[in-house]
Amino acid sequence: MTENDRRQMKATEVPAFVDDVIEAGCNICAVGQESYVIGDIDEQEAGDRDLIRLEIVDYLWSIGRYMRLPPRLRGTSGQRRPA
Repeated sequence: MTENDRRQMKATEVPAFVDDVIEAGCNICAVGQESYVIGDIDEQEAGDRDLIRLEIVDYLWSIGRYMRLPPRLRGTSGQRRPA
């Protein structure tokens, strides 16, 4: 399977994707407002997530799986979650 053959994941699939990652024993956590990190996972099964990165980050925040970044390390998008 090539990079171009990968199916785009939908935002509605985020909760199931996160549950699958956790059930597989991998850690997944939002880092700041705009990124997330994930342990080893079969990328081909997961689908392409680039376009829904912020939806994944929002969901991880909603379930308490996040790390706050100090102000100097935050992105420049201007969007901030309440403290």
